[in-house]
Amino acid sequence: MNKPINPTAGPALRTAIVTGASRGIGRAIAMRLAQDGYRVVVNYSGNQAKAADVVAGIRAAGGQAIAVKADVSEADDVRRLFDEARQVYGAIDAVVHSAGIMTLAPISPDHVDTFDRMVRTNLRGAFLVLGQAAAELTHGGRIVAISTSVIAKAFPHYGGYIASKAGVEGLVRVLANELRGRGMTVNAVAPGPVATELFMEGKTQAQIAELSNMVPLQRLGTPQDIANAVSFLAGPDGGWINGQVLRANGGFA
Repeated sequence: MNKPINPTAGPALRTAIVTGASRGIGRAIAMRLAQDGYRVVVNYSGNQAKAADVVAGIRAAGGQAIAVKADVSEADDVRRLFDEARQVYGAIDAVVHSAGIMTLAPISPDHVDTFDRMVRTNLRGAFLVLGQAAAELTHGGRIVAISTSVIAKAFPHYGGYIASKAGVEGLVRVLANELRGRGMTVNAVAPGPVATELFMEGKTQAQIAELSNMVPLQRLGTPQDIANAVSFLAGPDGGWINGQVLRANGGFA
């Protein structure tokens, strides 16, 4: 059952773009920001049906949302995503960059194509989305990127993914300084192991149980756990947090 939207909660009549919002963490973020009073632009790259389901869920709870297809690694697509958001809702007040891919592979010339795909989506995509957000957000806007807490673990076969997400954290810190004087915050949320399709893919039940037990709270995170952290950074209570990485991981790292 969808939680009803509180029209008086958070920044009423403000607009947020959430990339990669058709499933998993992105979906939970979109739903939570709608509950906080944001009108939400649900970005997706391929699965129109899932994006439409997110929009329908937000609207059923009394919120406002549209879906916009765009590949975050393509500059023209990113510009069009922002253009469509402005055409429907006017000014854009927050951007949450959640779109990303993870494919495990060793650091080897045999897997350079896998590396290139992750860098293109995860790092180039962040560069384009964060850069467009910096150019278009209103004074006092909020930018949040999704990183990963696995950066601190250096697990085998995570090299390409960790490299791409470490780059995202670097972009966040630099952009926070570049936006000096505009009242805007730029932060990242770095989830630990979260029970999503992206996390579960390619893992055995034994591997999932092992990763769960590595967390002091002895459970996997949920997409809602991450959405709650994003909500804090995008809301009024997060206004003094800037250029930071919030590691929402249950103590995983």
